[in-house]
Amino acid sequence: MRIIEIYPETVSDGYGIRYAIYFAGCSHGCPGCHNPEGQNPDTGDELTDRFFDIICNEINGNPLLDGVTLSGGDPMYRADELLDFLQKLRSRTSCNVWCYTGYTLEECCSDPVRRECLKHIDVLVDGRYVEALRDPRLDFRGSSNQRIIRLDEIRDQL
Repeated sequence: MRIIEIYPETVSDGYGIRYAIYFAGCSHGCPGCHNPEGQNPDTGDELTDRFFDIICNEINGNPLLDGVTLSGGDPMYRADELLDFLQKLRSRTSCNVWCYTGYTLEECCSDPVRRECLKHIDVLVDGRYVEALRDPRLDFRGSSNQRIIRLDEIRDQL
């Protein structure tokens, strides 16, 4: 996995103060994408064990954080690597996790690895960005087709 950007404190990527990690790689190619440079899977810095330790230390060292947000690109682009990341993140931090993905919940559930990732995500913001459905009044979404889904409330139904 590669990381293109980290925002140690942001209020733009979910409720409260969040630690946002933007992963490289996305195959959706949504016209009007807010982060087109994130589509390239080879951009950014490689997520090494040392880099992961730094991330966890920053998260655990900030008592103001309400959680961690994963965005990109698309974190689900490399779902097998995301699963490993999520499992390790859960074992090292107690923050809730939001994840933005261009895949819908239904698409995630139909893929065994993405479905497993959902077990470690509390809130999923799903769906491709659709420029014609852009609505700047929406909280934490770019277009009206995207949903904010509380997976922590429906986990037993997945």
